[in-house]
Amino acid sequence: MSIILTRQEKTLKIIAHLILGLFAIMAVIPFWLLIASSFSESNYALKEGYHFLPKQLSLSAYKYILREADQIGRAYIVTILVTVIGTSAGLIITSTLAYGLAQRKVAGTGVITALILFTMLFSGGIVPQYMIYNNILHFKNTLLGLIVPNLLTNGFCVFLVRNYIRFSIPGELSEAMEIDGAGPLKIYRMLILPLSTPILATVGVMGAVTYWNDWKNGLYYVTDARLYSVQQLLSEMNNNVLFLVNNASDPMIEISVYDLPTTTMRMAIAVIGILPILIAYPFFQKYFAKGITVGAVKG
Repeated sequence: MSIILTRQEKTLKIIAHLILGLFAIMAVIPFWLLIASSFSESNYALKEGYHFLPKQLSLSAYKYILREADQIGRAYIVTILVTVIGTSAGLIITSTLAYGLAQRKVAGTGVITALILFTMLFSGGIVPQYMIYNNILHFKNTLLGLIVPNLLTNGFCVFLVRNYIRFSIPGELSEAMEIDGAGPLKIYRMLILPLSTPILATVGVMGAVTYWNDWKNGLYYVTDARLYSVQQLLSEMNNNVLFLVNNASDPMIEISVYDLPTTTMRMAIAVIGILPILIAYPFFQKYFAKGITVGAVKG
């Protein structure tokens, strides 16, 4: 059935599309400048500024990065493992906790909700966290040091999933399964998970982005170069370039600083870091929009 819009509604729709298009362009421009600058000649970019199209095309920044191809490949494997394992574990923890908190008849849910909210607002600080993970749990130079800390910081995601389960999944379905003899675990596995795909995809994207972009946990708990994540490795490469630039006059440094693409190097590093997320996000965008709307607005 076709819907006939009034002139005022058409005007509002056109204005809304124009505004959204403008915001989309504003969001894309920085990424385009980043990519274009990474393919520019470093000295020219530093002197003339950045352009939407490279005035002097150069692959020197990427060639410099490819010299460390073996280490970058290993870092990608580490990052992928951490992202997949951490995101999967985070979804299990978040969905099971949210499912329990969504049950209105379960005693103690208010206290647990208050505790989660309190830890969202107040943090114990990095020092006690570091002492626990390093001195007691011995996460130093292990993948657990890159995974576990982020598992305990997704209280907001718990509330999103709880609201989605409570307000988007009819309680009558759970009651019907209970009458048929299904227990909580079976209801969670057969009913809650399949119907919570939008919000779980939303939380999964948020968690994956967090793990992929994380470099602080690597800074705190990883000193072994074999366990460097992509972000930590690229940060180290950037710091090495800056060190060479700041110590160019040192006779012990044999490489010429003028041969290093110091300006475009940073752009290329950023491109390599964000490219996988940019490629993966469109496949989850429709779930993200629906999940974040339902989970955040209701309740």
